[in-house]
Amino acid sequence: VQVVESGGGLVQPGGSLRLSCAASGFTFSSYAMRWYRQAPGKERELVAGIASFGGSTYYADSVKGRFTISRDNAKNTVYLQMNSLKPEDTAVYYCQAVRLSTEYWGQGTQVTVSS
Repeated sequence: VQVVESGGGLVQPGGSLRLSCAASGFTFSSYAMRWYRQAPGKERELVAGIASFGGSTYYADSVKGRFTISRDNAKNTVYLQMNSLKPEDTAVYYCQAVRLSTEYWGQGTQVTVSS
């Protein structure tokens, strides 16, 4: 099983980034996918989630209207489009696949929002 995030980097406030999470080794379409983030000294928090067939989505209040989660089951990939980025969005972003009691995590990708 592999879950690999990419797309992080340094961006100025107000900018955009698109994170990708490529999965393999399990039936991707059967799993809900989530993006979490963890800033230094803070607990990991759920940012966004999408159901297994993309029928429903969830967003934390702090990112609602700025971030969009989507998935392509043909490519076994989930995306997080992040617009209007703020310094407080700076964190390591993690991808999680979850189905019942089974979950898989990626290694994370750093997002830094700074001028």
